Formats: sequence, structure tokens, C-alpha cells
Amino acid sequence: MKELFLRLNFASRFFLLVAILTALVALSFGLPFLFYPSLLLLTVLIVTTFLDIFILFQFRDICSCRRRHQLLLSLDDDNEIKIQIRNLTSLPLKIRIIDELPEQLQDRNFLIRTTLSAREHKEIRYTINPKERGNYNFGSIVVFSLSTLRLAERKDTYKLDETIPVYPSIIQMHQYEILALSSISNFQGVKKIRRIGHSYEFEQIKSYVPGDDSRSLNWKASSRAGTLMVNQYEDERAQPIYSVIDKSRIMKMPFNGLSLLDYAINTSLVIANIALRKHDKAGLLTFGNKLGSFIKAGKQYSQLRKILQALYAEKESSAEANYELLYSAVRNFIRGRSLLFLYSNFESVYALERILPLLRKINRLHLLVLIFFENTELSRFAEQSCEDLLDIQQQTAARNFIQQKDLIFQELSQHGIQAIKTRPEDLSLNTINKYLELKARGYI
Repeated sequence: MKELFLRLNFASRFFLLVAILTALVALSFGLPFLFYPSLLLLTVLIVTTFLDIFILFQFRDICSCRRRHQLLLSLDDDNEIKIQIRNLTSLPLKIRIIDELPEQLQDRNFLIRTTLSAREHKEIRYTINPKERGNYNFGSIVVFSLSTLRLAERKDTYKLDETIPVYPSIIQMHQYEILALSSISNFQGVKKIRRIGHSYEFEQIKSYVPGDDSRSLNWKASSRAGTLMVNQYEDERAQPIYSVIDKSRIMKMPFNGLSLLDYAINTSLVIANIALRKHDKAGLLTFGNKLGSFIKAGKQYSQLRKILQALYAEKESSAEANYELLYSAVRNFIRGRSLLFLYSNFESVYALERILPLLRKINRLHLLVLIFFENTELSRFAEQSCEDLLDIQQQTAARNFIQQKDLIFQELSQHGIQAIKTRPEDLSLNTINKYLELKARGYI
């Protein structure tokens, strides 16, 4: 009996009818002829309500319910969640469904209304857009059922507690992969000429012919064959592509609910996937005031999974970035000339000038592409109309900050450093275009 009361609710129709009958009873004190009809109607309401309760609670299970989803959710994407519900009775039902969503979504008014005919099975779909990486804890699904009388309501709770991890955007990774590998991604009329390094892969051992490089003589093979043999090499196709992510406090800045670090993480996964598809090697390096993750560039089948797991665990640091540490790590850990995509942000030319000597040193060792962000909020503010002197002063300051970004781009270009200035939402597309451009022009 206690369980029944815990699962029983009265519907809004019941309270509406009670209110009407209460008004009739009150009027019957002045109009006596209304008393007995009011009493009769009250009796009918009580009997009908008990009948409705009996109809709803005569079944041990009125519905079955379960939640379906992907094993991993993607950051900053619409991820589909499915609720499969079946009416186990021969009665038509009107139901309300409450799915206890993770606290990170901050949605306290989630409600789905639907109807189920007798024995009907229905799949209900909704989407969530997570803005933080980490574990998302889904709770129970609560179903409120109404019969055709709609006076009483039955509450059923399905314990479906589960934890789903939110990883860097796998959905975007596949979307951009299709774009990058399509025919429109290739630059027409550009001859691909290799210009960097002297990187070779062993191909075969062959007999020496005049003109072969004497430095490639294989003396062991020559002694076995009784004639001069040389090692033959071919140019190495796979070039190392590293995503270098600054995870200092400057990357905590949010845009559209997502931090700059998360934008960089999503793009790093996209670039790693495309590089592997283009037969290059993908690697990762993160840093703040301390060195973070380092994954040596490789083209193995498991490389993308390693990068994905490392990106999933990255967190912003509250300290300033240590570029001396970055230079040391690049010099000691990254062997051979590589393409480095450095994701960072600068608000002024002065901030860039402090680390520019280190960036130039890195650029001499590798092909460096520095990626920094436009402040889209300032850009929108600067385009608004001015109403008073304060607005003029604020917009002048905003335009000065915007101009600083242009000066940063010019300063990098003057020192021969490739640069990308981009809006956060266009980061992946612009980075892909830069990678394809450099590859098509033979810089990598």
C-alpha cells in the first residue's frame, strides 16, 4: 500500500473537477437546489477516480523502457540519445517521460510528452550538446502514465544509471575527413615538389652500376655476392605532423560555451586523422607551465586512438605558458624536420615579442604554423552603433584590440613564420586548408 501511494499522482483534470465541485457546494449554501446534484457529482468523481487507479495499477508492469546511445559522445556536437518504450498493456496511454540528464547540461526542465496505443513500441529521440569533456552521469528514467480517464497518474522509475564519456569531437573528425579527401580539396595546377630535409626509406639492395652513390655501398652484401652491392632508397612519403597545444590560462577564454583549448583539441584530432589518411605521421605535444602529453609522430593503426585518449585527459592550466620549456621539448623530442601546428593566443604585439625569438628558433628547426584566435565578441561589439560618448570610447578600445591581432599576423609574416588568424568556430576548416596548401606546395 505504501508503494502504491508513492507511485500515485493525481492528474490536473482531477484537481480541476474538484475545484468545480467545491464551487458548486459553496454555491449550494445560497442555492439549496444545487446541493444534491453536487453531492451526486462528487460521488461519481470519487468512484471514477478509484476506477482509474484500479485500471492503472492492476498491472505489475505497465511499460518497459531503456536508453540507447553511442559508446562515446562528441564534444560540441549534437549527440543523439534514444529512449525505447513499449506499452505492455491493452490500454492506450498518455505518458510523460523525464530523463535525469547529467548535471553538466544544466537542464532541469527536460520533459517528453507522447502517447502509446495498445502494445505499441515507440522510439523517442532527442539530442544533447555537451560543452565539457569528461564523464556524464545519466540517472533514472521516470515515466508518468495516464489512462483514458486521465484522473490518476502512475509513476514508474527505471533505474538506468550509467556514465558516458564525452571525448573530443569524433563527429567533426569524420565530417572534415570527407571534405579533406574529396576532389575539391586538391589544388589544381600546383606541382608537388619535396623541399624539406633528406628523409629516405630503405627500398632494396641492388648491384652497383657506375653513377650510384658510393656512400650507399653495402659491404656485407657485397662480400656475400662477390660483387659490389648498394642500398637503394626512396624518398620517404610520410612526414611528421605535430599538433602543439598551449593549455595555459589564456586558452580558458570561452566562446559559444566552449573554451579555446577545447576548440584546439577538436581541431588537433581532425588534423591527426586527416594526416594519417594522407599517409603522413601524426603526433601530439601539449604544454603549459609544465610539459604535458607527448606522442611521437607515427602512422600506426593505433596512433589516432592514442591521440584521442591523450586529448580527452587534457585540462587548462592556471599558469602562464613556458615557451622555453616548449623549445627544449621540441629540440629534444622531435627528431627530423616536421610540420608543427602551434595553437595559442595573444592579445597584443608585446605578448608576442616576448616569445618571438623562441618561435624563430623553432621555425628554423621545423616548419612552424602559429594559430591564434580572433575575438569574435569584440568584433561584434565594434560593429554596433554608438549612442553616447562612453560607447565611442569602448568601441575605440575594442578596435584597438582587433588591430593588435592584425599586427601580430604581420609581425609573424615578417619573420617567415606561417600564421593563421581565425575565428574559433572556423578553426578546423582553416587549419585543414593550411595543411592541404602546404602539402600541395611541397613545403612538407
